[in-house]
Amino acid sequence: MAEYPIFDGHNDTLLRFYQDDDVSYRDFFREMDSGHIDLVRARKGGFAGGFFAVYVPNPDRRIDPNSMPDLSKPYTSPAVEFTYSQRVALRMAADLFRIEAESGGQVKVVRTADELGHCIDNDIFAAILHFEGAEAIDEDLNALEVFYQAGLRSLGIVWSRPTIFAHGVPIAFPSSPDIGPGLTDAGKRLVKRCNQLGILIDLSHMNEKGFWDVAALSDAPLVATHSNAQAICPISRNLTDKQLDAIKASDGMVGLNFATGFLNEDGAWDADRPLDIMVRHLDYLVERLGDTRVGLGSDYDGARVPSAVGDVSKLPNLIAALKEAGYSEDLLHNLTHRNWLRVLRRTWGA
Repeated sequence: MAEYPIFDGHNDTLLRFYQDDDVSYRDFFREMDSGHIDLVRARKGGFAGGFFAVYVPNPDRRIDPNSMPDLSKPYTSPAVEFTYSQRVALRMAADLFRIEAESGGQVKVVRTADELGHCIDNDIFAAILHFEGAEAIDEDLNALEVFYQAGLRSLGIVWSRPTIFAHGVPIAFPSSPDIGPGLTDAGKRLVKRCNQLGILIDLSHMNEKGFWDVAALSDAPLVATHSNAQAICPISRNLTDKQLDAIKASDGMVGLNFATGFLNEDGAWDADRPLDIMVRHLDYLVERLGDTRVGLGSDYDGARVPSAVGDVSKLPNLIAALKEAGYSEDLLHNLTHRNWLRVLRRTWGA
C-alpha cells in the first residue's frame, strides 16, 4: 500500500470514456499514453480512488483538457434536455459498474465510509458514483431514489449551466461567484431529500446565492469537492473567504482543484509553472479551514493540470512538494485521504 494513499474528490474519467472514440472503459485496466487516470498509473502514484463524476456534456460541445476556454468572457452552457441527460448518465454510470464487475476484485464502487476505509486499507481501488449536475433527475425526484439505490452517493446540483433546480455559476476571470439567482423550489426539495438519503451535496459549481441557499437548508457538512481560494485566484469558480468560513462552521471540507485556470493568480491555463501555487492554495485553505477540512479534488480528465502532476502516476511530486513545505506526516495523511473519510462518515452516517 502507498505511504500516503490518495483519495480524490473529483475526476471526469467516465466522461473521457464516453466522448473519446479512441478509448473505452476497458482501457481503464491498461496503462494509457493519454488522459490522466487508469489503474496501472494509479498504482504507480498511490492513487487509491475518488469521486467518479457523471457529467452530461452539451450535445454540441466537447470537454477537452488540452483546449480550455477563454475565461476573459463568462463561460457557460445552455441547459440540456432531460431525456438526453438520462440516457447519457445511465451509460456513464453503467461504465463505472462495468469497471467494477470486470476488475476481478481490484475496483469497488463504495456506498459507505466503512467500505471506503476497507478499500484504502486493503489496496482496493475505491470509486464513488457522483453526478456533476442534476440534469438526469426529474422534478418529482423519482430518478434520485432509483440512482441512490444503484449507488449514487454524491450530487452536484449544477454544473456551470442552469437546471430545474438551480443556476450554475458561469466561469469567468476575474469575477466573484455572485452571479445569478439561487435554488428553485424544486432545488430546495432536492437538498432536503439528499439530506434524508445521506447523499453528499457538492457545492463546487454553485453560484453564491445557490451556495447560501444550500447552507441555510442543509443539515449536512458543506462540501466543495473541487474548488480553490478566491483570495489567490479570483475566478468565479473559487470560494470566497466568507464561503470558506461557512464550510468550516459546518465541519465540511474543500478538495483542491488542480485545474490551472483555477490555481494561477492570473487565471492562465499555463501548465508549466511550479507546484508552488498548489502549495499556496493548500496553505491558505488549511489556515482558513483547519487540518481536518481540506483534501484533494483534482479534476483529472476534465481540465488542464500542472505538468508536474500531469497524471496520477506523478502525484508523488505533490507529496514531495508538501513535505518540502513542512507538512507533517499527520497532515499529509489527512489531506490525502483521512479528511474525505471523516466528512463522508458524517454525511453518510456509516
